[in-house]
Amino acid sequence: MCALRIDGRACDELRPLVLETDYLSHPLSSVFISCGKTRVLTAVSCEEKVPSWMKNQKVPGGWVTCEYGMLPSATTERCRREASAGKQGGRTVEIQRLIGRSLRMAVDLENLGERTLYLDCDVVDADGGTRCASISGAALALAIGCKRLFPAAENPFKELVAAVSVGIIDGVPMLDLCYEEDSRAEVDMNVIMTASGKLVEVQGTAEGAPFSRAQLNELIDLAEHGLKQIFVRQQEILEKING
Repeated sequence: MCALRIDGRACDELRPLVLETDYLSHPLSSVFISCGKTRVLTAVSCEEKVPSWMKNQKVPGGWVTCEYGMLPSATTERCRREASAGKQGGRTVEIQRLIGRSLRMAVDLENLGERTLYLDCDVVDADGGTRCASISGAALALAIGCKRLFPAAENPFKELVAAVSVGIIDGVPMLDLCYEEDSRAEVDMNVIMTASGKLVEVQGTAEGAPFSRAQLNELIDLAEHGLKQIFVRQQEILEKING
């Protein structure tokens, strides 16, 4: 156990992970993901057309895109609905773009055909790592949705994707930061990876002092340690669904 951690976890230990499938009745698929006290409802819907820019540019295949948002009561202090403000905030736009491009790595867009898959990620409770939880939950929902939408031989889904946060707190590398840890981290990083071990994106910031290349490698190794466990959980659920 790590005495530095607010919940007593080991430095290389994930928060309790729960993945509940088909949480909603109407979308193609849905996954409710809990990473400790962070909870996100993810869903996949299909539209039998592509964005107009793809038609105009004659881009073959389909598209995968994301919408991300937080419920007003998801944070300690009520956050105003962005719809009531008349526009999305910069953080929201940045996160949904991150989720969209991360999950496009999981799909063969050309074989998707002229259709758009929408990933909706709604944060119910926020305690750090909402973008990472959204990616891990939406990736599983996307895998399930593609299985339902396509015959096995035509399924454009390539491989699972997952994300996790890592950071350095009081000089110690830690995995899967909660909000209290994230808010005082000297280094804060999100690592997104495919199930085959390839990096999709690494977002790393020195909040205190700059960090070394050796520390960067240590944090990525720590993230991979956690991501392998998430992939196992995702795959177990897929295997149950496949029967």
